[in-house]
Amino acid sequence: MTIAGYFFYLFSIVLISSGAMVISARNPVHSVLFLILAFLNAAGLFVLLGAEFLAMILVIVYVGAVAVLFLFVVMTLDIDFVQLRKGMSRYLPIGILVGLVLVTELILVVGGFSVAPGAFRPVTGEHVTNTEAIGRVLYTDYLYFFQLSGLVLLVAMIGAIVLTLRHRSDSKRQTIARQVGRRREDAIEVVKVETGKGIS
Repeated sequence: MTIAGYFFYLFSIVLISSGAMVISARNPVHSVLFLILAFLNAAGLFVLLGAEFLAMILVIVYVGAVAVLFLFVVMTLDIDFVQLRKGMSRYLPIGILVGLVLVTELILVVGGFSVAPGAFRPVTGEHVTNTEAIGRVLYTDYLYFFQLSGLVLLVAMIGAIVLTLRHRSDSKRQTIARQVGRRREDAIEVVKVETGKGIS
């Protein structure tokens, strides 16, 4: 076995173990740290496969932004974990149902997975970098799936804003129409003050 083979098994074992610890750790901060470890090992696997661009994107985007954001949110929010665990039994049947659906989908995907002939055919006659190869695939063969995934992310972002938006009566909001329709008489009051008397 080559050195790359040893590192492949090392990264794979640590990745699977970290993934298991993400969902089994009791402390959410530890879960986020295990998630970061899983991302780093996945980046190592991408490097072994020769996909340096994907490894760099995984580290920069997911470790440097997403996971750190998770960690920041978890550490700043005052979450009552005892209260959360009390409601776990109430939502357990729904969680099991969703888990079964996901497992069924994974079995169907893995069972029906097949490699198309020539899918891994190397490109000859020209030097193609990782970034260029990914761009060619995304914007040619998988253009509609790429656009669809962007639409799903947009809908998810709008849904998160709608679900977390709270209208507070004591907060001041900007009303553009009211600001534009504001007249000079509404903002300025001209008062004639006699000399030496001032304003009462």
